[in-house]
Amino acid sequence: MHKILISACLLGQNVRYDGNNSFFNSEVLQGWRQQGRLIALCPEVAGGLPIPRPPAEIEAGNAEAVIKGEAAIRRKDGTDVSDAFMAGAEIALALCMQYDIRIAILKEGSPSCGVNKLNDGSFSATRIAGQGVTSRLLTHHGIALFSEFQIVEAEAQLANLSKLEAE
Repeated sequence: MHKILISACLLGQNVRYDGNNSFFNSEVLQGWRQQGRLIALCPEVAGGLPIPRPPAEIEAGNAEAVIKGEAAIRRKDGTDVSDAFMAGAEIALALCMQYDIRIAILKEGSPSCGVNKLNDGSFSATRIAGQGVTSRLLTHHGIALFSEFQIVEAEAQLANLSKLEAE
């Protein structure tokens, strides 16, 4: 059975920076949960950040530059929290390798988990196209990423994987 990595906040765990969650109610997710497919993780907490914690954003929204050590993830006061974010991303990748995970459903907009969009790094709530550092690292390793708004597409991807295995 294919396992799926999922942002813990989407399952109702209070791990967001503000101490809340981003519970996403979906029959598909509930079914996968009952089947034991979901591996929940908050990369930021796994990387050592507390709950709650000050919000952080990627400089210029460029996760690739953070991975290469050419940019940082900073709190509004300028504190660099890149090491914790990268540690969490590495833990997410290790889980994917451990469980042969090929699909991840991650929280859109997060500096860790953003799949398609995130804040631009100016703390002005300006969203730009891009990925969080965990998403970017998983992309480099061939993990198919979906946001909570792409559950139908994730379900189709899972069906394709299962079909390929059956052949």
